[in-house]
Amino acid sequence: MTDTSAGPAPAAAPAAGPPEDRSRTVRQLVRYTLIGGSGVALDMIVFLLLHNTAGLDEQWANVLSTTLGIANNFVLNALFTFERRDRLVVRFLRFYAVGLTGIALTYLLFLVFTNALGIDANLVKAGSLPLVLALQFVLNRKWSFA
Repeated sequence: MTDTSAGPAPAAAPAAGPPEDRSRTVRQLVRYTLIGGSGVALDMIVFLLLHNTAGLDEQWANVLSTTLGIANNFVLNALFTFERRDRLVVRFLRFYAVGLTGIALTYLLFLVFTNALGIDANLVKAGSLPLVLALQFVLNRKWSFA
């Protein structure tokens, strides 16, 4: 009898692992998205000011605005999403490298949609944000904050 009751207990414990992992991933994704929202707002406001008000080329405005968003998001994600406070310089460099993928993707979208097809740069910038968010969440979770 003791052997029979001991058998199911270990089988139940490993089954709890994957749902806990999924739950943690979902919590991280929600936090990452909310924090990303603050970075997106900062990025978009600075982009609009630099491009529309100051007359800066959309590519340069994008690099500057995105860099501010990346710095904002790194600090907040390190503290609240991934709760990592070790190796901050290495993590920031990785986070920024991931951020460069967003700059590169947006650059390509500007080339295609703004330069080639004449679509307003503000719309292209706004439309790029969900794609960039999804790509960067995966890369940051697996590399920057692993």
